[in-house]
Amino acid sequence: MTAEPAQLRPHRIRALTIMFGVAVVVLTADAISKALVLHKLPGHPPVKLLDGLITLNLTFNAGAAFGVGTSYTAVIALIVCSVIVSIIRTARRLRSLAWTIALGLLLGGAMGNLGDRLFRAPRLLRGRVVDWINLPHFPWTFNLADASITCAAVLIAVLALRGVRIDGTSPAHAADRIDGPSPPPASGRMDGTSPPPASGRIDGPSPPPASGRIDGPSPPPASGRIDGTSPARARDRDGGARLADPS
Repeated sequence: MTAEPAQLRPHRIRALTIMFGVAVVVLTADAISKALVLHKLPGHPPVKLLDGLITLNLTFNAGAAFGVGTSYTAVIALIVCSVIVSIIRTARRLRSLAWTIALGLLLGGAMGNLGDRLFRAPRLLRGRVVDWINLPHFPWTFNLADASITCAAVLIAVLALRGVRIDGTSPAHAADRIDGPSPPPASGRMDGTSPPPASGRIDGPSPPPASGRIDGPSPPPASGRIDGTSPARARDRDGGARLADPS
C-alpha cells in the first residue's frame, strides 16, 4: 500500500498537465478573440458571417454568462474565484480523461471571464465582460469563454448520467481512466483472494500421515514381531532355553 501514491503520481501529473493545457488553450483563444474584436468592431455595424449563421456584435456584459445577473457583478466575480479554487483542488483526484477535459474547459472559460471582471472598466471586480458572438434565434450574445463553460457543463452532465467518476473508478467505464484499467490480482481470481491450498481441501488441513492411519500411530516394527525383537536374538534365546531344560 505504501507504493500506491508513487504509482499514481505520474498519472496525476499527466491529468493536471492535460487539464491546465486545455484551460490555457481556451484562455488564450478567448483573450486573442476579444482583443481582435475590440480593435476591429467598435464604431461598426454588426458583421454577418456564413450567410447570417454567426453575427459579430460587440457588447459589454456586467453579469454572468449570457447576460444573467447584471446587478451582481462583484458577487459573480467572487463566485467565479471560488469555482476556480474548487476546480484546482478537485483536480488532485483526476484519473478520468473525459473529466480532465471537462474541468479544463470549465477552468479556462471561468478564468477568461474573470480576467475581464478584474481588469476592465469600470473598476476591480466590476469590470464588464466582452461579448461578441450572436446566433440566429438566440437572444444572448456570448464569447468563447461562455461557449467553453457551456461545453464543459454538457460534458459533465453526460459523464454524471453515465456514472463516470472523477477518479475513473466506475467499473463500466474503466477504459476511460488515464492510466487504463487495473490488471487482475496476481492470484488470478477477480476477488483477489488466494487459491485453495495444495492439499485440495477448502479449510487447508494437513494430509493424513504417511502411515495411512487417521490417528497417525507408528507402524509395527520391521521385524514383524509384536515385542520388536529381531529374529537372530529370538533364536539365541530359544536355544538357551533348550540347554537349560535337558528334558
